[in-house]
Amino acid sequence: MAFEKAERLQKLPPYLFAELDRLKVSARAEGRDIIDLGVGDPDLETAPFIVDELYAKAKIQSNQQYPSGAGMPIFRETVAAWLKKRFGIVMDPHTEIFSCIGAKEAIAHFPLAILNPGDLALIPDPCYPPYKSGTTFAGADYELMPLRKENNYFPDFSLISEESLKRAKVMFLNYPNNPTAACATKEFYREAVALAKKYDFCIASDLAYSEMFFGDEKPLSIFEVDGAMDVAIEFHSHSKTFNMTGWRIGFFCGNAELVAMLGKVKSNIDSGVFQAVQYAAIKAFIEGDEKVKENVAIYKARRDLMVTGLQSLGYELEAPEATFYLWIPVPKGYSSSEFCMKVLEEANVLVTPGNGFGSSGDGFFRIALTVGEDVLQEVLTRFKGMSL
Repeated sequence: MAFEKAERLQKLPPYLFAELDRLKVSARAEGRDIIDLGVGDPDLETAPFIVDELYAKAKIQSNQQYPSGAGMPIFRETVAAWLKKRFGIVMDPHTEIFSCIGAKEAIAHFPLAILNPGDLALIPDPCYPPYKSGTTFAGADYELMPLRKENNYFPDFSLISEESLKRAKVMFLNYPNNPTAACATKEFYREAVALAKKYDFCIASDLAYSEMFFGDEKPLSIFEVDGAMDVAIEFHSHSKTFNMTGWRIGFFCGNAELVAMLGKVKSNIDSGVFQAVQYAAIKAFIEGDEKVKENVAIYKARRDLMVTGLQSLGYELEAPEATFYLWIPVPKGYSSSEFCMKVLEEANVLVTPGNGFGSSGDGFFRIALTVGEDVLQEVLTRFKGMSL
């Protein structure tokens, strides 16, 4: 029996990371030694004290039943305390904070809460793919906001037409940015908030990489600027901060009305986060600062090794101040896809083509620093052996 895909699925391009995984599996089936620098999945372990907390709490019978969709009060109260300590912002844990099964899930479902068919979302280009897929599943349209190096990878709001601004219901922002690694400024966030207020749309701010930074300047929350609570919702994740990608836990916070709207969508779709995982996440917030610093130091050493090594091979790139990604111009004469296939075929290294994140990413490729320094040194050796 043949089944026809729903139109919403037919509208989707192949999911980037699923396609990368297919290429990796195919190459390894041929017996090739593939080094995977494609997906941003930390190779560092979850701290043992977090794992121990999960084990202890999973044995308690009351934690084995359906959890609260919003998250346990103690989880949300811990989040509120962390937000106050980290960003100096005050959130009501009962109305302005909600748990989620990883930030990706909440981001992908948010368009169902805010967009009707025919509405418009403003989405950065390049971007994390669920901004687009979530909008498509909601039956809405999106307009891309190009992120250019000459504008510090910020969208140029002056290029958005008056018609589009009036039609828009949501603008997605993501800083520190995946894939470019750019960081936002207060001036940029003030401009975005002012625009949202003027044209009556909301801002969905993805802050999954808030704790992965290498300098003295900590990445900002949009709520550190006046007026953001009137228009914004923000998404956070334990995945990169605490090496907990497989645990699937995060939270969203901000404007109480927006939080409640997304919460209502989720209450009809999922049953919340396993309480033992919530307790482990609480443990991470309370005791995880030193472990986070250790992780960041490891990523910084990897960043420095790769930036110096690639520069010595003639690649033009700058050391990023945040995330564990390198966003690198491809050599002249290649598109992103052409170069990445060449890297896979000649060097047996899987990297991500920039155009997989959107057309404005063409001309770049992304490296995830999710392998050890010895493996990265091997990557440099293989890159050196390529014919360009």
